[in-house]
Amino acid sequence: MAVTPADDARDDAVPADVPADVPADVPADVVKHARDDAAAALDALLAVVRAHDDATWREPSPLPGWTRGHVLAHVEGVAGALARQAEYARRGEKVAPYDGGQAGRDAAIEAGSTRTTAEHVAALEAARSRLAAAWPEPGDALWSAPVAYRDGVLTGALLAWWREARIHAVDATAGLPDAIGLDTWDERFRAHLADFLAVRLPDDAADVELVGAPADVAAWLAGRTPAGEVAARRGGDVVPLPDLGPWPSSAAPKA
Repeated sequence: MAVTPADDARDDAVPADVPADVPADVPADVVKHARDDAAAALDALLAVVRAHDDATWREPSPLPGWTRGHVLAHVEGVAGALARQAEYARRGEKVAPYDGGQAGRDAAIEAGSTRTTAEHVAALEAARSRLAAAWPEPGDALWSAPVAYRDGVLTGALLAWWREARIHAVDATAGLPDAIGLDTWDERFRAHLADFLAVRLPDDAADVELVGAPADVAAWLAGRTPAGEVAARRGGDVVPLPDLGPWPSSAAPKA
């Protein structure tokens, strides 16, 4: 399935007016796993970036209109947008994810898209350090602090970063010899992604069963091309796959 601008997951951290989708009582073990797995995704992405020359990042990515460099610049930008949710929460304050809103975010991505390999590595390493310093320890009460992101709590910002890091590591490296594949999405991430993206299924697909490897189903829900086949069944009969709605960052979750 081709990725379209409406479902490419570029905007997970943009709108602050979407109802919170994450409860304040996310268990500490889930918080720890999300934090650690997102860090591992960024480390894996950095390893691939270091191994390639500047020209690699000018190549097109699977996301329409974006080069690999655009994806890397977005990863760095969204890391900062979500890290500062924690930084401000620690002070008892809220702040919008991006300075300048959507326009500021887009301008920063465009400016960062032309970086050299060394510049991309430096930006991503700085983002990694900022996140490591910003996130509290699992079990800390700060995870329940209110933030501007989705008008929710800090755990929502962490889970957004988990999604961004894992999904865009695949996007930025797709087609490279050392590409980061869907097989890096572990069971917990696949389950989280399927739950988060269930809102994309239309109301008339409530009785439709998606059939395929868990990573492929999660990829399809995320608007990515699955490695294997994904099919839909209703009452045991094969039916066309339903049309996906927009990414949840631009559509409030269903009640």
